[in-house]
Amino acid sequence: MTHQEALYSYCLRLGDNALIQSYRLSEWCSNAPLLEEDLALTNFALDMTGRAQALLTYAGQVDGSGRTDDELAYRRSERKFRNNLMLELPNGDFAFTIARLLLNATYEYYFFTELRKSADETLSAVAAKTLKEVKYHMTHATDWTLRLGDGTNESHRRMQAAIDALWMYTGEMFETDEADALLQDKNVAVDMAPVQASWKAYIENVLKEATLTMPADGYMQTGGRKGVHTEHLGHILSEMQYLQRAYPEATW
Repeated sequence: MTHQEALYSYCLRLGDNALIQSYRLSEWCSNAPLLEEDLALTNFALDMTGRAQALLTYAGQVDGSGRTDDELAYRRSERKFRNNLMLELPNGDFAFTIARLLLNATYEYYFFTELRKSADETLSAVAAKTLKEVKYHMTHATDWTLRLGDGTNESHRRMQAAIDALWMYTGEMFETDEADALLQDKNVAVDMAPVQASWKAYIENVLKEATLTMPADGYMQTGGRKGVHTEHLGHILSEMQYLQRAYPEATW
């Protein structure tokens, strides 16, 4: 694997994570339990769309193929996407969405804190901008986790069920491969070991304060970065890519 191939893979993975997460959060538009939350989740989705645009644009430049961010988002098949599986799961109830946001936003906060130090100026700049956003995402999810976990019996039950269901997908966030190793040697990619340690410590403290039980580590679902996904990604793409595939030469 060349440096160019590794950097393309790395950018694509980060861009896909933002894009698919944005899609799922955007589904809450006009459906959230509170008007304030409707606006918050929609704005989070917009943050992630902007991040996806920046990273996929850079991926196209690195690849040298001339593909735009739109082409990478709307003209790739399911097996070409590299997002983490957790992000493509259906939203479920509000507790499930908050639990996923907590687990992923906390990971992103520590990840982009380290990526800001990257020797790659573009990735460093994207990380610096993203940090301002994900810090609020993490705080927002933390507040709701505490509120639901230490709330009524029903909100506690739902929040615990969500954490339990999502836990098997968390290991994939910290996986590394050949691209990571090559880019770490060039001080471009992030060392995931300290990121995972910081993530786990934060999540453990939040769950404890929310009177929730932290699941034991066990079998972890994986495959996203190799293009092996759940059935749900195909449904996302069939809707998200419909217009661009039906009218491939259309312009605004």
